[in-house]
Amino acid sequence: MSSEVNNQEKQSEYVENIAGKHLLLGVTGGVAAYKAAEFARLMTKAGVTVHAVMTESACRFVGPVTFQSLTGQPVYTDLWNTNLENNMAHIQLSRHADMILIAPASANFIAKLANGLADDLLATLCLARDCPLMIAPAMNKQMWENPATQRNIQSLVRDGVKILGPANGEQACGEVGMGRMLDVEALYFAVQQALSGDLARAPQLQGKRIVITAGPTYEPIDPVRGITNLSSGKMGYAIAQAAMESSAQVTLISGPTCLKSPAVTEMIPVLSALDMFEAVKAKAMDSDIFISVAAVADYRIAESSQQKIKKSAQKLILELEPNVDILQYVADRPNPPFCVGFAAETHDLERYATKKRKQKKLPLMVANQAQETLGTDEAALILFDDAGKHILDKALKRIQARKLIRHIAVLYTEYQLQKKNNG
Repeated sequence: MSSEVNNQEKQSEYVENIAGKHLLLGVTGGVAAYKAAEFARLMTKAGVTVHAVMTESACRFVGPVTFQSLTGQPVYTDLWNTNLENNMAHIQLSRHADMILIAPASANFIAKLANGLADDLLATLCLARDCPLMIAPAMNKQMWENPATQRNIQSLVRDGVKILGPANGEQACGEVGMGRMLDVEALYFAVQQALSGDLARAPQLQGKRIVITAGPTYEPIDPVRGITNLSSGKMGYAIAQAAMESSAQVTLISGPTCLKSPAVTEMIPVLSALDMFEAVKAKAMDSDIFISVAAVADYRIAESSQQKIKKSAQKLILELEPNVDILQYVADRPNPPFCVGFAAETHDLERYATKKRKQKKLPLMVANQAQETLGTDEAALILFDDAGKHILDKALKRIQARKLIRHIAVLYTEYQLQKKNNG
């Protein structure tokens, strides 16, 4: 019952933050247009006025009547609409919008935006807008990976357009890879944050390469058993999302979790501590910032069995050997990235966190009580840096992640200035 009440309270918070806002929802041609219809329904239910603007290709996948029925608002498809004042739909529509979201955004439409084309209503109003623009790409994986598309995406990022996704997974064509439009829930969350003004707002991180580790690791005992921990990955995933909101290039290296992958630049799933170590070695040294959130196993089985160990009446003795300290390895490299560590402790939190920060020579250590944080949606954090400690009272992890990203952005800027001054 308490869980149900909490969910209702969170939904009420969403509605309160965005009710009364005006959203222009641009829909371009693609199978994912059906997701846009569900998204429009959720936004309307939350009290947002949604005006759908559809391209000619979009109308071949979902009819305008669908969006009109779900939003209760007229749907616009024609640049020469004579029902609007001065026959200037591209001006009048965008002037009343708090935000424009293009979902799905096809490769063709992304190319139009990047090059300033204005050959239909949706492209024209994007060019004539005076409000923020967000796009949710959706296309085949080869189209997404094509150098032309990637150039266009980078051009839009430089222009201040927020890119939501795409996600990795099975596509309508039957192939698997990057290019799927984000799920409706992820889109709703991102747009809600933007409309309510609850974004990470760390412009210093735009374009910066950030590598984040998250979740637990799993150390096999035999083919069916292993040693792991209670980390859910929620904090690491929330930080990755917050970093993306600041337009950083985010690589998320994740142990096994039950979470949906956030819309990061690159997602690398791993299993064991050694797997995570290899992934970090391949990615972290080319990054600007390394955030070690993962609960990496301190030990692994010295010799795991290739066959299932049969139960017996005798005690089973397992020999453990230490895993590499991944964060220490990165911090000790010549010219390392800006390193952020996490310390989950059961007691003497401040003492152990401070000791770890000094031992590893880290600019920032984030500490929390393990028994109060692992697997939960909320966390209380203490940030330790050269200026002392900063307490973040208990809050949802997504909120804490944004606060942490803002703090990291400030420290990173100072760190870069010190490096420059030191030659």
